[in-house]
Amino acid sequence: MAIFNISSLTTLTFYGNNLSGSLSDNICQHLPSIQVLDFSYNQFHGPLPSKCWQCKRLLQLGLSNNNFNGSIPNNIGNLTQIKAIYLDINHLTGTGPVNFNFNLILYCTIPHEIGQLPYLEELFLGINNLRGLIPSSIFNMSTIMKISLSNNQLSGNLPTNIGHRIPILQELYLGINKLSGVIPKSISNVSKLTDLDLDRNFFSGFIPSTLCVLTNLEQLKLFHNNLTIDSSTPEVNILSCLANLKNLKELAFSTNPLNVRLPVSFKNLSTSLQYIYLSNCNMRGNIPNDIGNLSNLIVLNLAENQLSGLIPTSTRRLYNLQGLYLYDNRLQGYIPNEVCQLNYLAELILYGNQLTGCIPSCLGNLTASLRILSIGSNLLNSTIPSTLWDLTDILQVNLSSNSLSGSLSQGVGNLKVATDILLSYNQLSGTIPSNIGGLQDLVNLDLGNNKLEGSIPSSLGNSLSLKFLDLSKNQLFGVIPKSLEALSYLQYMNLSFNKLQGEIPTDGPFRNFSAQSFVSNHGLCGPSRFHVPPCKERSGRSILKYVIPGILSTMLILTSIWMLMLHRKKNVKYATGTTLPQLLWRRVSYQELLSTTNGFHEGNLLGTGGFGSVYAGTLSDGIDVAIKVFNLELEGASTSFDVECEMLSNIRHRNLIKVISCCSQIDFKAVVLNYMPNGSLDKWLYSPNYSLNILQRLNILIDVASALEYLHHGYETPIVHCDLKPRNILLDNDMGAHVTDFGIAKLLGGGDSMTRTMTLATIGYMAPEYGMEGIITKGADLYSFGIVMMETLTKRKPTDDMFVGEMSLKQWVANSLYANAVVDVVDTDLLQTEEDDEIVSKRDCLSSLMQLALSCSAELSEERINMQEALATLNKIKIKFLKNAAAVVLNPRAEI
Repeated sequence: MAIFNISSLTTLTFYGNNLSGSLSDNICQHLPSIQVLDFSYNQFHGPLPSKCWQCKRLLQLGLSNNNFNGSIPNNIGNLTQIKAIYLDINHLTGTGPVNFNFNLILYCTIPHEIGQLPYLEELFLGINNLRGLIPSSIFNMSTIMKISLSNNQLSGNLPTNIGHRIPILQELYLGINKLSGVIPKSISNVSKLTDLDLDRNFFSGFIPSTLCVLTNLEQLKLFHNNLTIDSSTPEVNILSCLANLKNLKELAFSTNPLNVRLPVSFKNLSTSLQYIYLSNCNMRGNIPNDIGNLSNLIVLNLAENQLSGLIPTSTRRLYNLQGLYLYDNRLQGYIPNEVCQLNYLAELILYGNQLTGCIPSCLGNLTASLRILSIGSNLLNSTIPSTLWDLTDILQVNLSSNSLSGSLSQGVGNLKVATDILLSYNQLSGTIPSNIGGLQDLVNLDLGNNKLEGSIPSSLGNSLSLKFLDLSKNQLFGVIPKSLEALSYLQYMNLSFNKLQGEIPTDGPFRNFSAQSFVSNHGLCGPSRFHVPPCKERSGRSILKYVIPGILSTMLILTSIWMLMLHRKKNVKYATGTTLPQLLWRRVSYQELLSTTNGFHEGNLLGTGGFGSVYAGTLSDGIDVAIKVFNLELEGASTSFDVECEMLSNIRHRNLIKVISCCSQIDFKAVVLNYMPNGSLDKWLYSPNYSLNILQRLNILIDVASALEYLHHGYETPIVHCDLKPRNILLDNDMGAHVTDFGIAKLLGGGDSMTRTMTLATIGYMAPEYGMEGIITKGADLYSFGIVMMETLTKRKPTDDMFVGEMSLKQWVANSLYANAVVDVVDTDLLQTEEDDEIVSKRDCLSSLMQLALSCSAELSEERINMQEALATLNKIKIKFLKNAAAVVLNPRAEI
């Protein structure tokens, strides 16, 4: 480009333009005057330019938030005029220089030459994959003002003299690494320090009270370590002397074994404080009565401790408070009415204490702010105040495990955006309000273990987002509404221990439920898999059951004679031995298929597979379809057609491809399927300009697991798919996943747990016992699903060229988990974000998914979990991820 040949150019910035490609090693060759070079927030990839030192006058190098990989060139130390280096949010690794010390080889992936740059003021290397020690030279720069090395894999101890050579340092970010040892007391010499972030490491020992002399400190984050407090001199311990830090805005010590009493002096902390995180610190004592002095607090988190006493009424003076987290303590007394004066309060989470009395009716005044109310697992014993149902913008209500009584008001129907209503384990009576079915966003409804009576409202079938429904252990009677069959997302339902009667619905989500959902309802009847008696026929039809078969037999004989005569008259020869299932499908003729595909023109071709080709078309009634035409010259194609028709004629599930018809002639066989406009998962993983975020991938995996769980456990005769892979997972308009291609599926009949086959599945996805011995079990699908999970998250096929010898996709993932380095193997698109907390949330989610994938793909079939367990685990992972994501959205600085 000509722009790189302008010798007088001093500033070149392409910041935030979504550019891609790699940067030339000689980028600086013709830019002798360049001072600012900024390519941040683009899509550049490949190694960093190795000759960037040629930009002799460079003051600022910005390459943040790209996809650069490899190592940081050692000759970066030749940029002797540089003041700012921004290489954060990439994939930088490298082996780096080797240092020898007492016969130990210590690897540093950060070049020590960086510490010799005489004018460097800002160094940002965070959110990469840097490993090993931090070069001591980094902490010897007299000009440095900002150091960010957070979210890497750095290890080792901090130098004991860290505070002696960095006199003007203002910001130090070392969080989310593997650093250990003690926090050096000398850090108190860095008098200009405003931000100190050492969270999520392995630091131990006492938190030095000398930190209290850093009077400019605004942010002190030490959470998720193994730090404690020296309680031998309580008057000078860190919690007592923090009152000296008049500029402090954020204090984060959560998840450290502080093991101290919360000091009374805590109320004297600076009024500038906005965020306090002291959860899970093993703290005792009372919350100081004058906590209200901290009038600028936005978040107060003292959860998961052993605090006792009352919730102070002075909380009313926390005018800016948005989150109050006191759950899992030993607090007693009432919920003070004063919390109702907190006009910005968004989350009030007090569950798991010993609070008594009434739910304050004034909470209904917080209509403009309150989004989460969680006061379950206490000793509250009032009715639910009617004003609570005025919180029309609330998302989650948890009042479970108290002693609440009275009826459930029709006002619950006002909570139009609520996702969770949890009222179980109380003493609620009366009926379930019918307007609860108007809550379109409701995901979790738990009314179990109460005294509710009456019928289950049929309107509940309108709550289409429901995934969890528990009405167990009440006194409900009547029938189970068939309208619940419309709840296509419902994954858990418990109606046990009621007085329900009549037939159990069998369509929709009921296909996936077991007898456990209906235990101890003695009036129910239905399929034997629910462990209930079969439904009796109505007495008015008892005679018909003898008459109708006779009539049908006569009609069948007459029809057969007529067909035989017609057959002979036309002298048409049909192939023998092919029996198609009797289906209630739309009739589709060969001529219609020929017409809708333009004569099976290549312009309609969607793709080819093992037994034929797939074409797109639109039937005469406007239905878009995919037509799978079998190549009958291939061995096994005809059998595959028969298997696929038989399987798809007997099974129905929202995540299985829907068959519209089968067309069979002596020389032509095709299956007509619902058209999936978004193609296959394989396309979305490997085609250019296609990308899936982490939630989309998680939802796809849940959909696939739901389909397999139905095949294995929700159908009378278990079915093993035998060939699960991304090409056999199709995506609809809403990116919902549908499993397809049952050409080699197997039935496990007669109570068998296994069968044998000579038909091979796809290499790389095949379970070991399948490939070696032809043994087919449900575990074979589990193995394939585990491999598909890994491929979906890494964007690496199990047959990738990198997997040779002993190294496989599974081994590669296992190694990354063992090294706590899952970010090294996942698709880089999944980790592109500007927020550290979001990175952590994603990394935790991805680690959990990879662990599940390994559990599914264990080498021995008997060591694999089953698909019900896999599906339940996936849903738990998703719920946790969404909660963490919601916390980041509510407050990006929240650390729990």
